[in-house]
Amino acid sequence: MNTDKTWFALKITVDTKASEAIEFALNELGALGTEINNLGVKQTETLGVVGYFNEPPSDETVQTELKEALRIYGLTTDVIRQTNWRRIENVDWLFEWKKHWKATETEKFIIAPPWENVENSDKIVVRIEPNMAFGTGTHETTRLCLKAIEENYQSDMSFLDVGTGTGILAIAAKKTATECVENTKIRNENVSANALFAAADFLACDTDANSIKIAGENAELNEVNGINFYVGSIAEETPKFDFVCANLTIDVILPILSLLIEKSEKILVLSGILREQESLIVEKLKESRVSDFQVQTDGEWISVKIKKRN
Repeated sequence: MNTDKTWFALKITVDTKASEAIEFALNELGALGTEINNLGVKQTETLGVVGYFNEPPSDETVQTELKEALRIYGLTTDVIRQTNWRRIENVDWLFEWKKHWKATETEKFIIAPPWENVENSDKIVVRIEPNMAFGTGTHETTRLCLKAIEENYQSDMSFLDVGTGTGILAIAAKKTATECVENTKIRNENVSANALFAAADFLACDTDANSIKIAGENAELNEVNGINFYVGSIAEETPKFDFVCANLTIDVILPILSLLIEKSEKILVLSGILREQESLIVEKLKESRVSDFQVQTDGEWISVKIKKRN
């Protein structure tokens, strides 16, 4: 680690009801990571939302993104009480994140940092090392995708994760498949694990090389093998997969929507879409002659699941 590296932290003190909107704005500004300082403190009317940056964006850019995020969430700038920048060292950045990030549970998964003690549980534990990539399991879009995997992924399905980030979705699917194989072996010792798992291929891509590096490290942390990570995106030469998950943003999804539909054999999950953008994705799906889909909501975000009929 280069402890000489200087980062910049923008802390925005806001009314508690606006914390999610401010965190969204910080992500839109390109924050390397965010935190909400509300863990282990008494509930108050305000709290601090912090975003970490390589270089601070201009004040004008910050104000523009804050206003837009608050508009999306139906709020006004009156909820902002104070903003201030500070310089921090790399070691401080990691310490602050680790101090505030705790395990997140869904119906079948526990997403936890390496240092968090997880008591005996029947759930699948996915360990994610906090770093400068999106996807620690706490964001609504990630939770929506995890829910889709919980409800629809089957152990013999091949899996493609487009925009993998920290690798959390591909790792969760792979661990689900592995657990199913192990349970089958327990029921029938004569069944070959290789035979059961032969049909399941896992591919995960991201246009950010640093994300792919981190995703690979997280796969090793979870002792998961067999996920092929690569820098790039879905393309014409990409093979078809049973289950395709694309947790991106609407502006990234729309240009590649036809490819995502084409490359998914059974299930396609789209997320990273705001509720107010639902009409955009629905219109494009109908233009692509896709009428059988399901929309799920978590906060201000939605996911769209397309289940293809064989």
